[in-house]
Amino acid sequence: MGVTIDELLSRLTSVSKSGSGYTALCPAHDDSSPSLSVSAGSKGIILKCHAGCAVDVICQALGIVVADLFHNGGQAGRRPGPRRGNPGTGPGASSSATGNVSQQGLTLQEYSDGKKIPLGFLRNLGLTDAKRAGSPIIRIPYLDETGTETAIRFRLSLDGPSKFAWRTASRLSLYGIWRLAKGSDYVILVEGESDCHTLWHNDLPALGLPGAGQWKELRDADHLAGFKKIFLVVEPDPGGAQLLKTISQSKIRDRVKLIDLGKNKDASGLYLSNPAEFLANWQTALGTAIPFAQYQRGIANAQRASSWVLCQDLAEAPDILGLFSQVLTLSGVAGEEKTAKLLYLAVTSRLLDRPVSLAVKGPSSGGKSYLVDQVLSFFPKESFYALSGFSEHSLAYSQEPLIHRHLVLYEAEALKSDFAAYLMRSLLSEGRVRYETVEATKDGLKPKLIEREGPTGLLVTTTQVNLHPENETRMFSLTISDTREQTRRVLFSLANERNGGGPDKNPWLALQEWLAAGPNAVTIPYALRLAELVPPVAVRLRRDFGAVLHLIRAHALLHQATRRIDDKGQVIAELSDYSVVRDLVLDLLGEVLESTIPGPIREIVEMVGDLLNFCAEVTVSQVASRLNLERSTAWRRAKAAIARGYLRNAETKRYQPAKLVLADPMGQPVSVLPDPDLLRQQHSQAKPIQAQPGSPAPFSAEDEEVI
Repeated sequence: MGVTIDELLSRLTSVSKSGSGYTALCPAHDDSSPSLSVSAGSKGIILKCHAGCAVDVICQALGIVVADLFHNGGQAGRRPGPRRGNPGTGPGASSSATGNVSQQGLTLQEYSDGKKIPLGFLRNLGLTDAKRAGSPIIRIPYLDETGTETAIRFRLSLDGPSKFAWRTASRLSLYGIWRLAKGSDYVILVEGESDCHTLWHNDLPALGLPGAGQWKELRDADHLAGFKKIFLVVEPDPGGAQLLKTISQSKIRDRVKLIDLGKNKDASGLYLSNPAEFLANWQTALGTAIPFAQYQRGIANAQRASSWVLCQDLAEAPDILGLFSQVLTLSGVAGEEKTAKLLYLAVTSRLLDRPVSLAVKGPSSGGKSYLVDQVLSFFPKESFYALSGFSEHSLAYSQEPLIHRHLVLYEAEALKSDFAAYLMRSLLSEGRVRYETVEATKDGLKPKLIEREGPTGLLVTTTQVNLHPENETRMFSLTISDTREQTRRVLFSLANERNGGGPDKNPWLALQEWLAAGPNAVTIPYALRLAELVPPVAVRLRRDFGAVLHLIRAHALLHQATRRIDDKGQVIAELSDYSVVRDLVLDLLGEVLESTIPGPIREIVEMVGDLLNFCAEVTVSQVASRLNLERSTAWRRAKAAIARGYLRNAETKRYQPAKLVLADPMGQPVSVLPDPDLLRQQHSQAKPIQAQPGSPAPFSAEDEEVI
């Protein structure tokens, strides 16, 4: 009986439901976009890597063998209970799909000789000899902090493609938790058990990952909380590359130092090359270990140089959003220019310390998801994490990193639940997910805080008119146009769709990679002057003004190739950045703050007023006909006008057509954001504003030329 689907999925990352199966990151290569398909077949589990990785290589990366994918009786996905006795009946019993185990096998003595570690020392760690199908194997127990056995790993050989297998129902964890060195200020994190055995034998504190792709933030990070330094040995293979990417998203990364073992693959290899000089060589390696941040800077610089070759012309363009709008049209998107630009700018803001969150609203089949998909296609896959459906607890327990990414939720019905609303509120207010729950321990139930580190932005598409009120105020809401004119533009766009796969997006992908590898801090020299000119018309403006500033920063960051950089490495925003953002959000702010009347609402109210000059009663059908709108669209806008008090339904009987009449007069609009010329004038003539404690530094004279 082999591994179950549930057990296999627990060893993968970025798992999502896809049809009748699942998708996940392939553990056998450096996978940034889930390319592994997992599904249940009639004889077992079907694995397919769309990047071309062989099944046996995938199994090796998962710590199983191909035979473990097969089961008896056609019960794919059935969870068997823990197995006892002879390990030859457990998962991974064979080294090939045929079920034939190597007759050579591996004894504990052979392992001791091969690794040059005393037999007695290994036995004291709990390693024992075992047999499977008549061949010798080694049994390696995994224990928790209390010494309770939680998993068994079998070592089948010293070398070869199928060296390991797990006992069914094993609960994977870091190897060596039970013997963490309490008095040490550092720990060494390695891949696998043999490196731990080598380091322990030399009195060095170590923990082993059960596989390069098996770091689980929620499971593992807390075990390392007490160590000031974490030395990480990364093996030079695809698994090691994936581990580095995972650690870059972990909260332990600031304490990590990378050990370079030169020509040696791992700690065991260094030891075997010269056991007598191992400790001296190891201390040399520790002394030359580089902080993870330094490693990241090196990678970022290389990435930035490589990306610049592809994106230089685009990065130096004076109006990148304008170019984006033009190119997006070639992708089959018609209209929605402002919405598309705001989406692009919001996703770019993921690189800031406070990303901007958006809700894209509209009727079913209105094109919300299509528009979002097209905009996201201009970003690398690691820029966002998209879900078409999720359980309300999946966001709290998912292992998917969210740092400097946008979480994209399509048609997110789960947002209606109180728990999901709470998680969203945590994400939107703090830029991270925080969830306190309880877990069962040997001492009873104890509280446990689950954190999904940010900063993270949120992008939601929904048919709901209103989201949870506390979440609604933390996002900009964009509404897809529902006019007949927009429908006609979409139809023409589809009819004139260009052949050849659309525009070349490589420069756009390279641009975002270049931005991600560069500075992400932006200063707005005129921020205080802008705050002075914004009328305090509503409490909500306290949040919305912050979002406006972040959009200004995102626009400056996007154009950093043509912006000045201060002596702190910060991009200096120009007034042109404000001007572009103002054009994009002015109507949105006016609508949510009710300081202005949206054009569609004003149009409806004015049309009702005109029709009342000729008839005593005005119906929705009459308004729809005069404005060339669908009746449903006209009624939706009329209800919005009624909610604002500009119209009233004079029909008192239920189930009767509405009779629209005028109510409160529409006032004159109030501009929430000042005209750019006024900001320029006020800023150039007035004395510098004294910043309050905790506020950004005021605009200085030396920056005056910028605006």
